[in-house]
Amino acid sequence: MALEEIRNLIARHARADIRTPIDDVMIMKAEQPYPPTPTTYGKVFALIGQGTKRCAVGDRVYDYGPGQYLVTSVELPVTSYFTRASQSEPGLGVGLALEPAVVAEMSLLRQAEGRPDGGNGAALPGIAVSTASVELLDAVARLLRLLDRPADIAALAPLIKREIVWRLINSDEGGVVRQIGLSDSSFSQIARAVRWIRDHYSERFLVDDLARQFGLSTSAFHRNFQTVTGMSPIQFQKQLRLRQARLQLAVDPNDIAGTARRVGYDSPSQFSREYRRMFGTSPRHDSSRLSFTHQGVPAGAP
Repeated sequence: MALEEIRNLIARHARADIRTPIDDVMIMKAEQPYPPTPTTYGKVFALIGQGTKRCAVGDRVYDYGPGQYLVTSVELPVTSYFTRASQSEPGLGVGLALEPAVVAEMSLLRQAEGRPDGGNGAALPGIAVSTASVELLDAVARLLRLLDRPADIAALAPLIKREIVWRLINSDEGGVVRQIGLSDSSFSQIARAVRWIRDHYSERFLVDDLARQFGLSTSAFHRNFQTVTGMSPIQFQKQLRLRQARLQLAVDPNDIAGTARRVGYDSPSQFSREYRRMFGTSPRHDSSRLSFTHQGVPAGAP
């Protein structure tokens, strides 16, 4: 069975470094349900071999388990963690970064076959969960087998990754993946806005101005941004600011006021309120804990 083989291959090859000798392929192993971890997902396909994982984006929560996968079509600030994992049955997962050029090429081949797109051109959510088909699981298993045959990686890995993209764009959630390859659509306009906010997260902006910049009316911009990211533009910026602040505090836990200013907050009290609301603790308390983690001592260690 392909899923069992996937589990065995991940368990055998998993290391502390999630990267593998295959470009854009990551494997993960968790022997306990770690606390929720803020991170950022780019354009990615992530399949669970064993255990259960939870991914939260804004107010949306996605749970997926063995044989299920999550796909994202835009860079999103998420909270992701295994909710079921143990030493006897560790959480096991494999991820593949999705290349827009490959998605676009496979989508064109799909169109050439006359397959209906199934949409009206409107932006779709930037994240989805589905159950892997037998064919998709088989392709993932063959990709992971290459870890046992490094000499075959250069020749065969690109072909199998293209097959995985093909299976994804023709799946039930194929529309979410296909929009990665669209260069002129409501989704692509929102994707560019997401990149702009990511690159300028510490700067103030007016939503009206941002909508005009990316060629949408204010109402259409709000509607499509909420659809794709699960958040308003201001909520999205706030998530980026606070996550960046947390990273900075791990490095310099004593400079709370400076960190607040650098990520775009004029008011330290507002920064503290919003930080506590997002992470459940004050910046000062969290920075002390984070500094130990950053130095290699696990959080909560004596």
